[in-house]
Amino acid sequence: MIRIARIAYRNLLRYSRRTMLTSTLIIIGIVAVLLFIAIAGSFKQLMVGQITDSMLGHLQVHRKGYVASIDNSPLNLNLKTRQVIKLKEILKDYDKITAYSTRLKFGGMLSNFTETSNIRLNGINPEMELQTVPLLSQRVKGKEETEGAPSLDQGQIWIPETLAKGMKLKIGMQVVLVATNQDGSVNGVPLVVSGIVGAMTGPGGRDGYLNIKDAYQLLRIKGEEVNEITIRLTSLSVMKPVFSSLKTQLSGFKNEKGKTIFESHTWEKLTPFSNIAKIIDLLTLFVKIILIAIVLVSIMNVMLMAVYERIREIGTIAAIGTSPRKIWSLFLMEGLFLGIFGAVVGSLISLGIIQVLNWKTIAMSFGRQNTLILEPSIATSEVLVTALIVIGISALASLQPAVKASKLEPVDALRHF
Repeated sequence: MIRIARIAYRNLLRYSRRTMLTSTLIIIGIVAVLLFIAIAGSFKQLMVGQITDSMLGHLQVHRKGYVASIDNSPLNLNLKTRQVIKLKEILKDYDKITAYSTRLKFGGMLSNFTETSNIRLNGINPEMELQTVPLLSQRVKGKEETEGAPSLDQGQIWIPETLAKGMKLKIGMQVVLVATNQDGSVNGVPLVVSGIVGAMTGPGGRDGYLNIKDAYQLLRIKGEEVNEITIRLTSLSVMKPVFSSLKTQLSGFKNEKGKTIFESHTWEKLTPFSNIAKIIDLLTLFVKIILIAIVLVSIMNVMLMAVYERIREIGTIAAIGTSPRKIWSLFLMEGLFLGIFGAVVGSLISLGIIQVLNWKTIAMSFGRQNTLILEPSIATSEVLVTALIVIGISALASLQPAVKASKLEPVDALRHF
């Protein structure tokens, strides 16, 4: 086998022009695929991070049926105090959960004493909320440019940017918030604007925020009623196992009628942006298929050309006693060497380009945020898998030409001109 490998290596050097052309095609294919995977993966990670870390969290728990009617912000589907306490006890047992935030979402009317507008609001505990969705602080602007979000004490409110512009609201202005309670009565509370929330495309991207104690006062709620619990995990990689375990555990809680009380969702089920992530994954698969096609066609064409150009040579080595199996192994080894060379060089070039891209700042925008930094990266496993696919396809593409060469009759091959 070593001798065959040496002969195959010498044959590739002998036909150096053809060898370099084929290797170049493979290298270009691998570089294009790995760069696409690195950049697309980085964009996907950035996009998902912006959505989960500024609005949705990784997981959410609601009362059964709430998400189906979430656009109406129904207060009759709130989680009651004893249910909230039970959920908190459950969440504390998960070491992969780093933070969670209770929210009371509702709709109301906001007035600046000259005009009135609809508004969707989140009643939150500011400390818990910013631990769960830390990038929210970057979306909120206060009176002074300081690090972190402005205060959201009792009597204060964060207004959505679009509403603030429409009603000409500024930090420090007083407003009145009016809302309908569960019993149908109407109540209002005076508040001071302490922050302007930058709009962001997606669920909750244009909501306002107020302290949950003010929300309880406004809606005349006693106890700790909420309609959403948002959960932050250690990383996205643990989301599926944690979600599966949590969903199974929550399914055990049923009401008097035997129906499930709680429902849980991943961030993917709560926003249409999850479809963009899926499209990126499909594009990555499509690009890999293109790479396979490039390698397959390139290697097969080169090896078929090699067989036709070397028919007399094949006839000669067959006539002196070389077995068809060794002739088959020779051409298979040549294709394998082309794949290995292209995979190694292409991978090294790709890693070098990715490193250069990280040295240079690549700024991009997503939603209203235009200072996001794209940091292309690729997992070692992804590089190895791509390289192994190329090597495997190279060997596969060499099979048909190798079989053809091994089946040539020595007499007929020697007569070939």
